Amino acid sequence: MSSPDPTACELHRRFLDILPIIERHGRCYFRHLRCIHRLEEALAEMRAIAWKWFLKLVARGKDAAGFRTTLAVFLARAVRNGRRLCGQERARDVLSSRAQQRKGFTVQSFPEHDSGTEDNTTLDALRDNTKSPPDEQAAFRIDFHAWLKRQTDRNRRIAVDMSMGDKTKELADKYGTTQGRISQLRREFMEDWLHFTGQDA
Repeated sequence: MSSPDPTACELHRRFLDILPIIERHGRCYFRHLRCIHRLEEALAEMRAIAWKWFLKLVARGKDAAGFRTTLAVFLARAVRNGRRLCGQERARDVLSSRAQQRKGFTVQSFPEHDSGTEDNTTLDALRDNTKSPPDEQAAFRIDFHAWLKRQTDRNRRIAVDMSMGDKTKELADKYGTTQGRISQLRREFMEDWLHFTGQDA
């Protein structure tokens, strides 16, 4: 005689028993996500998919409690690879974490307010605006990319972070150097940019 199917309350209780392991692994696996909203979104997807997989395992007569750590590992990988409860992220969508992971880039918004103490000419030029004619905006994007290629890998990353509005102290902490060196680099970048674009005359 087969055992009766578990009740909804019993299933819920069994799932809640394994959920802390899944969440703990997810927080460790996604610790690189600095944005709290992206982290919570990844954890929410892990929980949702975990429930779906848990029910499938129950239907097959398997107990997920016996391999909860393995389940957590597969869940984290699935979410990182773009798996969602309602389908898969599109690999060509620039805003999807799957595309960003596969192509090695990130997307972030411009700061809402300028610091007012630093020259943000580059940041202003990168923003879409109605002041600069389209031809000048296009020329800047081409020139800026070409100028970056002349820099060392480290200086290129610093210059991009500067153009995104990172403060001097943030950059010094991030790159393990002094604020004075960052300020010096800021001046050097400006002089080199002016020379590169022929504006130093």
